[in-house]
Amino acid sequence: MTQTRPGPVQYAVLVLLAIAFLYPIWWAVSSSLKPAAEIIASPLSIGELTLDNYRAMFADVPIGTGFANTALVLVVKGAMTMFFCPLAGYAFAKYAFPGKNLLFGVVLLTLMLPTLVLIIPLLLEMSALGWVNTYQALILPGSVDAFSIFWMRQTIAAIPDELIDAGRVDGAGEFGIFARVVLPVIRPGLAALAVLTTMNIYNDFVWPVVAVNDTAHQTLQVVLSTLAQNVTGNRIGADFATVWGELLAAGSIALLPLLVIFVLLQRHFINGILAGSVKG
Repeated sequence: MTQTRPGPVQYAVLVLLAIAFLYPIWWAVSSSLKPAAEIIASPLSIGELTLDNYRAMFADVPIGTGFANTALVLVVKGAMTMFFCPLAGYAFAKYAFPGKNLLFGVVLLTLMLPTLVLIIPLLLEMSALGWVNTYQALILPGSVDAFSIFWMRQTIAAIPDELIDAGRVDGAGEFGIFARVVLPVIRPGLAALAVLTTMNIYNDFVWPVVAVNDTAHQTLQVVLSTLAQNVTGNRIGADFATVWGELLAAGSIALLPLLVIFVLLQRHFINGILAGSVKG
């Protein structure tokens, strides 16, 4: 099949879309480097550059603690998701067992439940286990989620059964088939799942703010949400411009990890997204 090259109109539309998506990021980063008063007085201009907003932000909020807690939750919870969900998806896609369709339907049914509906039952469960204000409460709930299982099931279902049967004929065990045959084939889908999982864990706010109320276990998003209160509390009479300057500085720093991850994995992410749209 021959591919047609985009014409001038398509390029113009792509350039306009790129500007629309990138300009807010550029404005936030550039504004974070301006004096606080200048952000309000002339928001669209670029004048004197300074790191005062970053110095004040690091002094006012424990953003380092937020990063460390988020990194810990991201690594452990993400590893659990990337290990258990492909195994569950493999079982639903390639094994026949009684009640498989019913069980998979129940898994899909949980996708329809709003997150807020589960907050109180989960909080009561964490309280009964004595896990409130602990890393267990931040990591275990949602570590094996319905969307990831569904994603892996759909990705693995596209693998021909002949490949798996060939592995069995060669004497490979079931876990060996999964590790040596299935995983290499679904690598783009795994990369896409890794990006989506990272974004979900990194940006999660509702559950961490409910499950944890001490600063020692607060994640980055919770720290950012309390930044305005910390600024005004630490400095009596702190004005609106000062709060905005530190908010933009904190937001710019929080943006960097996701931006780096997406740039490094964008090719695999796009391939994984497109893989589910092609049959044959």
